[in-house]
Amino acid sequence: MPRCGRIGAGTTYPFPAVARFRLKHLLPRGLFGRSLIIIIAPIVLLQAIIAYVFFERDLDTTTRRLARDVAADMALLVALEDNYSGDARLRLRALSQRQLDYGIVLLPGARVQPPEGPPESTIDVALDEIIEERIGPNRHFRTKRVDDHFEISLDVHDGVLAVMVPRDRITVSKPDLFILWMVGSALILMGVAILFLRNQVRPIERLSRAAEAFGKGRAVPDFKPYGALEVRRAAQAFLTMRDRIERHVSQRTEMLAGVSHDLKTPLTRLKLALAMMPEDAETRSMHGDIAEMEYMLDEYLAFARGEGGEESVPTDLSELVRDAATACARARQREVVLAVPDGVTVSVKGAGLRRCITNLVDNALKHGSQVAVTLTPSPRLAEIVVEDSGPGIPEDRREEAFRPFHRLDEGRNLQSGGSGLGLAIARDIARAHGGEIVLADSALGGLKATIRLPV
Repeated sequence: MPRCGRIGAGTTYPFPAVARFRLKHLLPRGLFGRSLIIIIAPIVLLQAIIAYVFFERDLDTTTRRLARDVAADMALLVALEDNYSGDARLRLRALSQRQLDYGIVLLPGARVQPPEGPPESTIDVALDEIIEERIGPNRHFRTKRVDDHFEISLDVHDGVLAVMVPRDRITVSKPDLFILWMVGSALILMGVAILFLRNQVRPIERLSRAAEAFGKGRAVPDFKPYGALEVRRAAQAFLTMRDRIERHVSQRTEMLAGVSHDLKTPLTRLKLALAMMPEDAETRSMHGDIAEMEYMLDEYLAFARGEGGEESVPTDLSELVRDAATACARARQREVVLAVPDGVTVSVKGAGLRRCITNLVDNALKHGSQVAVTLTPSPRLAEIVVEDSGPGIPEDRREEAFRPFHRLDEGRNLQSGGSGLGLAIARDIARAHGGEIVLADSALGGLKATIRLPV
């Protein structure tokens, strides 16, 4: 069976799933960060491959070839020291020093000291192996780095021959200089990539902000397409969509304004005719019917209009919530408990949001003896909560309560005596602000309606 790891309480996943889960959270979520990884990851991988090939293959091969030449020189110097004596030995040593460009010193009576530790690098390892191969395993020697030279000490028959070999005779160049060039070129490439990527991602970010603002019902008058061809096409498609939506809303609002005028004119004539008739039970009933028709007509028009013509402006949300809740309580001669902090400012359509809050508070006052209104601000959302102590709505019927022209048949009827549009209008206004309305159980025992508005 595959081994599993725990991510959360009561949940187990195979280890590959755990790795993917952790990797997903480590990766950047933005397009700019992910694009940088797409560019930087191949550069880093390429640099690693080049470094491996250079240090493990070419550098090692080249070093061993140079070390063989130096080892051959050491073998020659040892042979000269062991086979010649007197003036001939001195002349040959001086000639070797001039021709080979080595520093050569004989230490009479000395013995080669054992090395103080293991070789420092691959260069030292290669040099030690090749010298031992050329002069034989029975002759003691020692290599040591001294500044930019290698000091090679070898046992000869009457002492120690100390030879100073320049570093560039054993290795082609300094590896740290190669690393510096690699890292420097990579940083330059990444800097250029960041500069160009930033310019390519900025139009996408601007398009995202414009779409988000339009979704919240806010104007974006200064947005213009620019950037890569695909980004310009997407931006132009957004502008076309925005113009169509605004034109549709404008045409619908103008048409409904005409409908309102045409329908209210005969209603006004009916009211005038009823006012001239004697007052009795039948005329009073007709007055009530006409008043209900006017109310329903206003509700239908408000729902269809959706407050589309109003512009979003920075508004004191605290004052707006207090005024709307207080007006509803005064109209129904009831009390509403308010928990609204001061100084919460959000860009909203004031008249539309006031109607949304009024609908929710009025519904709560209809069905609950206790009503509480709370405003909770946060960096990303502002939540307006309306709670009551009424019968509430079953969880499986809460979405049904938002349907236009629909009244609940059982339990709580949120639009009793109305048109069935109270919650539909409220949700329509909330969504026009880029927000939402959520229904839940209230701590007071009834319904809890929460308006969530993006800040």
